[in-house]
Amino acid sequence: MVKFLFDLDGTITKQETLPIIASHFRIKDRIDQLTKETVAGNVPFIESFIRRVHILSDFPVDEVAELLSQVEFYPKIVEFIQLHDIACHVVTGNLSCWISLMMQRIGCTYFASEALVKDNHIEKLVSILRKEDIVKKFQEEGHRVVFIGDGNNDVEAMRHADVSIASSLTHEPTASVLSVTDYWVLNEVSLCRQLNQLL
Repeated sequence: MVKFLFDLDGTITKQETLPIIASHFRIKDRIDQLTKETVAGNVPFIESFIRRVHILSDFPVDEVAELLSQVEFYPKIVEFIQLHDIACHVVTGNLSCWISLMMQRIGCTYFASEALVKDNHIEKLVSILRKEDIVKKFQEEGHRVVFIGDGNNDVEAMRHADVSIASSLTHEPTASVLSVTDYWVLNEVSLCRQLNQLL
């Protein structure tokens, strides 16, 4: 069976979720600076993620989840996922407690980073998802894995996947993604066409 693993931010969502949270809580400058340093390679992704979660841990988890539940999706991609929900999974480094309401709208299983929540605030990180681990898990179960992503934290998962698709729906894929991808799609229609060909 084919398993389709989707990155969340900018692949299914029309916006990156972190800037939405940062703007809402008026900490955009702090998050933007850290994001720039991460993209430039000055801060490793895992360290950057830990620092961003630390910054955002001051804010109520339920308020973040409600905010993200309103994020706009690419409708044709969500329609494909819902039509093939057994074969489709979202794989994101985002925190499960933040995206739980959003994921209810999509309606498929998902894998995410986990945090300990106490009194409606993040007390500490429990685990940071390594996307390639999910690729390997399904391959070990005998599945052929297709991974769809666009960012540096997708590269290892895409490298290990049987088929990798770089998405340009929200922004251009990073150079590292393009170096390992099998297909590069420029819009929602072409992505869904490619996915249907791989069923």
